[in-house]
Amino acid sequence: MENSRGLDLPASSDFHVHLRDDEIMRAVVPTIRLGGVNMVYVMPNLTPPITTVQQAISYRARLQAIEPKVTFLMSLYLHSETSPKSIKDAKAAGITGVKSYPAGVTTNSDSGVVNYEDFYPVFAEMEKEGLILNLHGECPSSGEVSMMNAEQSFLPTLMELHHRFPNLRIVLEHCTTAEAIEHVKACGPTVAGTITPHHLFLTIEDVLTDPFCFCKPVAKFKKDRTALLKAVVSNDPKFFLGSDSAPHPAIAKRGGPDGKSKTAAGVFTQPYVTQLVFDALDEAVGRGEIRRESVTAEILSSFLGEFGRQFYQVEGGDERVSVRRESEMICDHISSGAMEVVPFRRGLKTWTVDWIK
Repeated sequence: MENSRGLDLPASSDFHVHLRDDEIMRAVVPTIRLGGVNMVYVMPNLTPPITTVQQAISYRARLQAIEPKVTFLMSLYLHSETSPKSIKDAKAAGITGVKSYPAGVTTNSDSGVVNYEDFYPVFAEMEKEGLILNLHGECPSSGEVSMMNAEQSFLPTLMELHHRFPNLRIVLEHCTTAEAIEHVKACGPTVAGTITPHHLFLTIEDVLTDPFCFCKPVAKFKKDRTALLKAVVSNDPKFFLGSDSAPHPAIAKRGGPDGKSKTAAGVFTQPYVTQLVFDALDEAVGRGEIRRESVTAEILSSFLGEFGRQFYQVEGGDERVSVRRESEMICDHISSGAMEVVPFRRGLKTWTVDWIK
C-alpha cells in the first residue's frame, strides 16, 4: 500500500456527504480537504429539505463561501413538489441529481417517498435529462422489516426501477450487505453503488456498544463487511467512495441533554475520509479478508475518485495528495462555538494526507 515516501494519488472525490447548515456547516466544511477530498456530492436533507433549484443554488453559495477550493455538486430532495418541469429546471441550473429517502427511514426524511410509482414521470424526465437518482436503499420498519433487513427488503424496488428506466443512472447509496453488492453487480452499467469508509470497519456489535458508530443503514455482519471490502478492491467501476459522513452535535449522539432521547443516526468521517479507507484495508489485510497485493495505487485511486467521476461524468482536476503512514491521531472532536462533533475512531492512529504543491 505504500513505498518509503507514501503514495501519490489524485485527490479523492466523495459522492455522498452531509454538510448540514449554520453552525455545523461552519465546523464541518473546512474539514473536507483535510480528508484529501476536493469534490463532494452534497445531500439535500436539511431542515427544511432542499426541494427547489433556488434553494440548491443558495446552499451551494453558502458552502463555497466557506471553502472555495472544493467543488460542490448539488442535489434535490425527492418530494411531492418534484415534477418533470422541476427536473428540466434542475438540469438547466447544473444540479447533478435527486436524492430519494423513503419516508421516515433516517435523519430528516419525514418528507420522503411513500410510493415510488407516483414519481415515474419524474424518473422518466430524469432519464431524458441525464440527472442521477440517488437511492437511500431501505424500507421503513414495519411488520417483518427491521433495520437489520431494511436494505434487503428494498432491493426489489431497485431492480424494478432499473427495469422500467434502464437508461436512468441510479446509485444505491451506502451499501451495507452482500446482497446489495450482488444486486448492483446484476444490473446494467447505469446502476452503481457507493461504499462508506465506516462500513468497512463496523459490524452490528460495534453499533450496539458505541453511539458514535450508529448510522442508517446500520452496519450488518462480518460476511457483509467482507463483501464490501472485496468490492472496494475488485476494480469494478460500479463501486466507488460515498462517505455518508453525517455530523451531529455530540450531545445528540449521546441521547440529548438528559441522555433519554433517541441517538441521532450518523457517523462523522469527513476530516479523515481518504485515511480511513487506507486504515480499513490495512486491517482487512491483517484479518486475511483481502490480499495485500490486491491493494494497489490503481485500485485506490479508482475507488477514491476515478470510478465515481466517470459515473457522474465530471472532471476531477489535476490536484494530487500524498498519503503516508505516520503517527497522526484522529482528533477527539471539532467544534464551532459550544457545539462539538465527534469523529469516527476518535483517538486512534491514522494515515497522514498532504496536498502536493
